[in-house]
Amino acid sequence: MILSMTGFGRGEKVLHGRDITVEIRSVNSRYFEYSSRIPRSFAFLDAQLKKQLAARISRGKVELALTVQTVDAPDSTVQVNMELARSYQQALTQLSEELGVKNDLTAGSLARMPDVLTVTAARADEEELAADIMEVCDAALEAFISMRATEGEKMKADVLSRLNTVEGFVTQIEGLTEGRVENYTNRLYEKLKTILEDRDIDDSRILTEAAIFADKTAIDEETVRLRSHLAQYREILSLAEPVGRKLDFLTQELNRETNTIGSKCQDLDITRIVVDIKAEIEKIREQIQNIE
Repeated sequence: MILSMTGFGRGEKVLHGRDITVEIRSVNSRYFEYSSRIPRSFAFLDAQLKKQLAARISRGKVELALTVQTVDAPDSTVQVNMELARSYQQALTQLSEELGVKNDLTAGSLARMPDVLTVTAARADEEELAADIMEVCDAALEAFISMRATEGEKMKADVLSRLNTVEGFVTQIEGLTEGRVENYTNRLYEKLKTILEDRDIDDSRILTEAAIFADKTAIDEETVRLRSHLAQYREILSLAEPVGRKLDFLTQELNRETNTIGSKCQDLDITRIVVDIKAEIEKIREQIQNIE
């Protein structure tokens, strides 16, 4: 399965009174690069989240964002220091009696006294919380990979179409090279005939020059290798594993063989086809740069 390196996935669930949202997005990168935006209180899960993503993503610059909001579970608890409250009550009562002032003590005023009420954050079950977040992360990861696969199939179809185009160009080149040496020999013979006029032409010399020409301009090996690379390309595209690096190497090989054909052949028609092939290879390269 061909996967794009760009993608986005979102998972959201309410679990154990918490609304958990995980978003995953990625862009092109030669390697797997991970970054995250996670609340400080959940930082202890960052390494585990990275490991979960790395198990299914081999290439790409990946960013994970996590938000957790409490829905119906208590965030904190309030505790009353009754001993301290009684001490405040007794002290205020004594103050009222001895000074002859009104004692307007209420529960509200007593609660405002230092350390009477203590607010304690509710302690979360870290194992339960981690399991819930990983569950939501997995849902986001599935959506993320699904989007990558959809984009990957589009790129695969485009690359296959361009491979067919390149193969057609190779067939044209092979057709143009048929009879190439014979045509060169005839042109050389006619040219020498004009120059030497009535003098005899050394046929052995003509054959030697033709053989040298054939050796210098032979592109049979290059066209055979091109066809072999195209076949390998199709095989790699059918693999159920990350193939971006393999395709990148093979694209370089396609380009190398095409350049060799262009440098060997002096035929204008073949040169034009070589330019067309290089244009297709460049478009293929642009696509595979985004393949995992």
